[in-house]
Amino acid sequence: MNLPNKITVARIVVSVLVLLLLLLPWEEMGVTFPIYSIDGHIIVSLKMFIAGGLFILGSFSDFLDGHIARSKNLVTDFGKVMDAIADKILVNGVLIILAYEGMISVIIPVVIITRDTIVDSCKMISGNKGKVVGASILGKIKTICMMVGLSLTMFYNLPFEMFGIPVATVLLIAATILSVISGIQYFNNSKELFFYDR
Repeated sequence: MNLPNKITVARIVVSVLVLLLLLLPWEEMGVTFPIYSIDGHIIVSLKMFIAGGLFILGSFSDFLDGHIARSKNLVTDFGKVMDAIADKILVNGVLIILAYEGMISVIIPVVIITRDTIVDSCKMISGNKGKVVGASILGKIKTICMMVGLSLTMFYNLPFEMFGIPVATVLLIAATILSVISGIQYFNNSKELFFYDR
């Protein structure tokens, strides 16, 4: 197993840890995470801070393994599949949990996950026909907005929350809009393959 694949597998482990940290009933298990008050009205939990730190680590590793794989010509089929799985576990899992906790609008995970399902289906059809439709610049900007927005949300939008600036929310809304636009763009670039049989 080469280095990029090892990083990808490590990201899957980190992703699972993030989800377990957010999902397990820690108080019922006798584990209590400290809660702090910042600026007199912002209540934060150490549990969310730890999960946010792990999320940032996982997000950075996503960039790192891809960069190493491309620059060192170490791209493998295993890496492609596991990278996609790692991304879905980390991002979609956190989106659903944050929506359930009321920290983000439920519309965001519904739109993002629906879009990703459609785009992944398009990729599968394109791949079966020997065609590759590359990711658009909008898709890459969407990913950046999503990662930063989720990270800020898990850190309670600090320090911006102290000044009443909803940076995390703005980034997640931007990511959702860009997700739809880039999804339509991807479909338009590959739609002719749906009606072409070799």
